[in-house]
Amino acid sequence: MSKRLLRSGLIVSAMTLISRVLGLVRDVVVANLMGAGAAADVFFFANKIPNFLRRLFAEGAFSQAFVPVLTEYHASGDIDKTRQLIAKASGTLGVIVTLVTLVGVLCSGVVTAMFGAGWFIDWLNGGPDGAKFELASLLLKITFPYLWFITFVALSGAILNTIGKFAVSSFTPVFLNIAIIGCAWLISPNLDQPEIGLAIGVFLGGFIQFVFQLPFLAKAGLLVRPQWGWNDPGVTKIRKLMLPAIFGVSVSQINLLLDTFIASFLMTGSISWLYYSDRLLEFPLGLFGIAIATVILPALSRKHADQQGKQFAETMDWGVRMVLLLGIPAMLGMLVLAKPMLMVLFMRGEFSLYDVNQSAMSLWALSAGLLNFMLIKIFAPGYYARQDTKTPVRYGIIAMVSNMFFNAIFAYFFSYVGLAMATALSALINAGLLYRGLHIANVYRITKKTLFFVLRLVIAGAAMVASLLWLMPNIDLWSEWSTLNRATWLAGLIAVGAFVYLISVMILGIRPHHLRTDS
Repeated sequence: MSKRLLRSGLIVSAMTLISRVLGLVRDVVVANLMGAGAAADVFFFANKIPNFLRRLFAEGAFSQAFVPVLTEYHASGDIDKTRQLIAKASGTLGVIVTLVTLVGVLCSGVVTAMFGAGWFIDWLNGGPDGAKFELASLLLKITFPYLWFITFVALSGAILNTIGKFAVSSFTPVFLNIAIIGCAWLISPNLDQPEIGLAIGVFLGGFIQFVFQLPFLAKAGLLVRPQWGWNDPGVTKIRKLMLPAIFGVSVSQINLLLDTFIASFLMTGSISWLYYSDRLLEFPLGLFGIAIATVILPALSRKHADQQGKQFAETMDWGVRMVLLLGIPAMLGMLVLAKPMLMVLFMRGEFSLYDVNQSAMSLWALSAGLLNFMLIKIFAPGYYARQDTKTPVRYGIIAMVSNMFFNAIFAYFFSYVGLAMATALSALINAGLLYRGLHIANVYRITKKTLFFVLRLVIAGAAMVASLLWLMPNIDLWSEWSTLNRATWLAGLIAVGAFVYLISVMILGIRPHHLRTDS
């Protein structure tokens, strides 16, 4: 089992790597085009709203509820019932998302006022940030339909993942990045407001992603005509699982949205600095955490369906060991190399050294929570695979309320950096509660063997940090170097850090068999 999981995880990670690299290229292009000014704040705002709803209707709550039910149908061997479930689920979801999309487009001003209250108040009072409100309302009309496309992209991806076709859905996000990059180069320079070109890129990217997956569904014999099926037994089961999952799986997204709401009251650039730091954090989170979570949910669902409790726990333990093996060096590396990474990727055009320093502070705060973000991706499927979506909701409420409390305190003292600190701290609370619930239910408990494994990883990580601090030139020199010189030094430091970590791990006795399950 672990070999198949590892192979699937490597496939997803490889495809995700391509997407994340292109995502960084996209961010480099956007940073060069708009920097971290007012226009950038507005574009990131208009892009964040449909992406937040995507987590509710698509990749987050729906997938967590849909995959376990689809796995049951698929495991029964009745292809007709499986096709009927897909038809009913896609039709029902499609009607709901179409209505939400129409409301979002037609009422973009109301949506902007809700989540960008600072701009809206300034607009009412004739203040300087009122223009941000008007521009955000316009951009939302263009970006909101992305929600419709990406919902069906996520549905198709969940189906393909369930039948073991992980590469297609993992590669699909590449097209969004290509579309935004293309529009930034070809459309934005010809517009008075270049951010409109980027919004068009979001729309086109969603459409291309939607079309790309259809042939693969057809080849698998699972491309069906959507049907309304609100009262269908399978859809009813999905609905019951999805409603609480909407909140439980999306806590981190709600927290980020709350950050955006508060940031609209803070200094210009706050939303952009948080965005760029979050994008860097998303690279290891997507490459390792989400990739492993993608393959682990179908595996856990099968173990639960077959009533294999011991193998269920072993699969979860494999996921924990994998994310810590990869997450510890990623977290430490981002803490040490935050400014060099931001300089190499973004410091050109409209993105200044001041923006680097501001973004680095929020990146440090967010990086401190990276391991908890990753562990949430592993612990949450331990509930969803058992079709328990209510427990994560309770924990999610606690985490979200905690985040709101921390936001109010930290933002007052530390401005936008306080928002990042609050997000990281609430992730710690969420991950801790999720593990505690699994432990109490005797579903999964971290063993002494795993704790000893983690201790060795921490020692290896400390050796890596020591080598980086010893070799890294004074940060003031980086701003004087050319982009090529910066990139060469950064690549060298990352290579040395990875080498030292790998050698340290091996010296400490960690071998490939430590990454296997017994099942």
